[in-house]
Amino acid sequence: MSVIPNIQAAAQSLSSKTMDISAQAAEAMQSASGIAGNALGASGNPSYAMPFSGVLREAVAKTQALDTQATSAVDGLLSGQGVDVHTAMIATEKSDLAFEMMLSLRNKAVGAYEQLMGMQF
Repeated sequence: MSVIPNIQAAAQSLSSKTMDISAQAAEAMQSASGIAGNALGASGNPSYAMPFSGVLREAVAKTQALDTQATSAVDGLLSGQGVDVHTAMIATEKSDLAFEMMLSLRNKAVGAYEQLMGMQF
């Protein structure tokens, strides 16, 4: 008879962890979209308060901060400092998503530069 309460407790724990992971995933998507969308205002219109170089510097800084967080989470997991696997995986995915977004931005910038260089005046 003690098996059923244990299963129920495990199911509740799993449910709360799933909700926590969903919230962290939503936060990751929001922070990743914030990295790319800092130049857009709340209405979607461009906000020229910060030059493009400032937006780019801020995006690189946020990407680097996410990488540092992921590294410390993985180190904490490996050293047994109380970091659970879910937290380390979410931090790693946030960092990976931000890196991929920055890589895509770089590829678009290089493509635009090459297109400009190919134009004949």
